[in-house]
Amino acid sequence: MSRRSSSRRPIFPATAALILICLMVVSLIYIPIRAANLYGRPNPTLGLWGMVQYSARLLWHDGLLTRPLDPGGTERTFTIEQGEAVGTIALRLQSDGFVKSAGAFRDYVVYTGLDTSIQAGKYQLSPALSIVDVARELQDATPEDITFVVLPGWRVEEVAASLPTSGLTITPEEFIAAAATRPTGYDFFAGASSVEGFLYPGSYIIPRTAEPEEVLEILVRNFALHMSVELSEGFARQGLTVFQGVTLASLVEREAVEEQEQPIIASVFINRLNAGMKLDSDPTVQYALGYNPLQGSWWTNPLSIENLQIDSPYNTYRYGSLPPGPIASPGATSLRAVAFPAQTPYYFFRARCDDSGLHSFAETFDEHLSNACQ
Repeated sequence: MSRRSSSRRPIFPATAALILICLMVVSLIYIPIRAANLYGRPNPTLGLWGMVQYSARLLWHDGLLTRPLDPGGTERTFTIEQGEAVGTIALRLQSDGFVKSAGAFRDYVVYTGLDTSIQAGKYQLSPALSIVDVARELQDATPEDITFVVLPGWRVEEVAASLPTSGLTITPEEFIAAAATRPTGYDFFAGASSVEGFLYPGSYIIPRTAEPEEVLEILVRNFALHMSVELSEGFARQGLTVFQGVTLASLVEREAVEEQEQPIIASVFINRLNAGMKLDSDPTVQYALGYNPLQGSWWTNPLSIENLQIDSPYNTYRYGSLPPGPIASPGATSLRAVAFPAQTPYYFFRARCDDSGLHSFAETFDEHLSNACQ
């Protein structure tokens, strides 16, 4: 009786293992390479398994990523809130009719790493964009409105200089040219040759495409809103028109480093005006000198003896009374300081020698001289 050899084994399990290994090699090499060729390099933070997994998903979605939902679709606004999750954004894109598949959108942004750089804001999106295009659009929120800031003590040129980084499309030259013409309908401009001093400091929400005249109108209108009857009456009690009050407040704004000294500095100037004395204010000379290219500033500091001799109606060391107009935009506290000054006997002040930003005040010139730094 013959015996069967016990050394022969079926080859099927070995073949199956080899096929499985080949499939794994294909998965680990071919699929990621194919996805990278079609959709770009994957986010390296995914790791090996994540890269393979998301590469396979993108190949599965295929046409969903590159074909728009509606080639004839029109633009609509889509808003992303601060901190909104990518999954929620994807679902809303689908429900709002911008993309066909929320899952395909999410897989694509996770694969590319764009999920971590989606910005909050308002977007103009269209179903005529593919998922790939929508994902890229959401990387740059360009709002319709921008925040524009005017600081107290800025002259027109300084407001203009802030425009290139503001988000507005206005050039400094366009703004300065427009500022030479006053908006109509405001009686406080009587005696003014420009809008200098009336660009009310504050933070503004302004359309990105606003024209220079529109921006000036917004700033001046805000000044008008803050020019209350109380302030006007306060100026009148000091013998000042609104234009003169704003002019004096601009000097106070530039002179005072600490807000609490503004009413005292205002009282010194008013006392000098009432006594027929020149104001002797350094900022008026700085304004007359204009831009200092060596210092990169509109406010030359320190001033030299030669600077104090500049022949300009704004030089209050040479010419009596108020300068022809404001030298900067005063803030609310400087305006109130002039309308409601402290009651003091002082006629002089100078910076203290301790770099505190505070001033020493004096009633007489001799006392003023004694306050000089040794």
